Amino acid sequence: MIGKIVVALVHQTSTMTASFAQVLIFLVIGIGVIILLTTKFRVHAFFALFIACFIVGLGIQMPFQEIISTTKEGFGNIMKSLGFIIVLGTALGVLLEYTGSTRVMASYILKKTGDKHVSLAMSISGFIVGLPIFCDSGYIVLSGLNQSMARKTGSSIITMSVSLATGLYAVHCLIPPHPGATAAAATIGVDFGKLILTGIVIAIPAMIAGHWWANYAGKKIPVSVDKEEIPDEVERKGPTVIQSFLPVFVPIILIGVKSFLSVEHKANSYLTKLFSIIGDPVIALSIGILLAFFCKRTWTKYEVGKLLQEGAEKAGGILVIIGAGGAFGAILASAKIGEQFGNAVPLASLGLLFPFLLTAVLKTAQGSSTVAIITAASIVQPLLPALGLDNEHGKLICVLSMGAGSMMFSHANDAYFWVIAKFSKLDMKSMLKVYTVATAIMGLTALLMLYLVSLFLS
Repeated sequence: MIGKIVVALVHQTSTMTASFAQVLIFLVIGIGVIILLTTKFRVHAFFALFIACFIVGLGIQMPFQEIISTTKEGFGNIMKSLGFIIVLGTALGVLLEYTGSTRVMASYILKKTGDKHVSLAMSISGFIVGLPIFCDSGYIVLSGLNQSMARKTGSSIITMSVSLATGLYAVHCLIPPHPGATAAAATIGVDFGKLILTGIVIAIPAMIAGHWWANYAGKKIPVSVDKEEIPDEVERKGPTVIQSFLPVFVPIILIGVKSFLSVEHKANSYLTKLFSIIGDPVIALSIGILLAFFCKRTWTKYEVGKLLQEGAEKAGGILVIIGAGGAFGAILASAKIGEQFGNAVPLASLGLLFPFLLTAVLKTAQGSSTVAIITAASIVQPLLPALGLDNEHGKLICVLSMGAGSMMFSHANDAYFWVIAKFSKLDMKSMLKVYTVATAIMGLTALLMLYLVSLFLS
């Protein structure tokens, strides 16, 4: 019996006769499977997305062989676009952590702001350190400094912790080389330089909103740091301030200048040709890695090998999720889901609100901002014409809208939620009242800012 079913699937004709209702039903089922497998059964997101490809494909009557070839093509295309960027960005983060550059940057910002604005200093530290480093890694690296400053200034640890956490979170959801924003940019077709520059404009108000709520709500839940449990920070010799900041800002500047020059259309100028090379995200991140090696005086072969291996291994787990997301998107594109949605639903009236709401629902349901953006990008990409976002500015707004949606309601199903709680020794009730609400305020603030930016771009 099973053999007959397999033979029938293999020899299916390539004609798809699925109705809009059928496409919609199996799309919802596919998303439901992703959420169920990743949350209830703790299945890795790669396998959840891979399974969803076949559920949706078979549900909308795609031939089995076509499902296989389409998923392969979708996986390969996204790897071609993002493989080097994710690996290099991850390696840069690992090197900055190891050399102590992240602590140097944070300490420098704390000195400049002073004790009166120590929680704001932690927000800014999180924002800058978070540009090349994933939010959970950044929080772990800076948690000791955060608690030391809370003890020194007598500030509430929950205010300090949420300020740091939201600073990291703002850039993690909106700006490459973080995997969600990077994958969405590749799927939708957005220039990385423009996304970074515009994303920073959106992320700064989101960070400020998170910091404001941390201060406001944190005062009502004063949690002090136990002096006996947390020893004073030991001063360790590290890189200089300039050495620490250069690997972060040089790649951003190079990518941004390349995007600016491409807008000027001076294709024949020497400067444009130069920055088209060194401003490519792959080359720019490679330059950042080279600069990071200058943050430590002497290196052994063991250190270099170990750190680069760690960067590659960390990137591997992210890449397989992004690849599976690309495969899922390819299945939806083959089903012409955008055309069907456009004919059945007046999506044009929703505009940037649709990608925001879709990503917010996915994020709240399954916890991972990265998986939420990747899944949403796969669904939204064929809907761009119907949403009125099928142009250069519209695509940029769409990716940032999904980034804003991926901030919404970080709670107990989000690994980052528990990293903050564990390293700051905060109870769940306090985390929900302060941190979870802060993420919702950040998402809505980002959406509002994005709407204002969209008016300016139009």
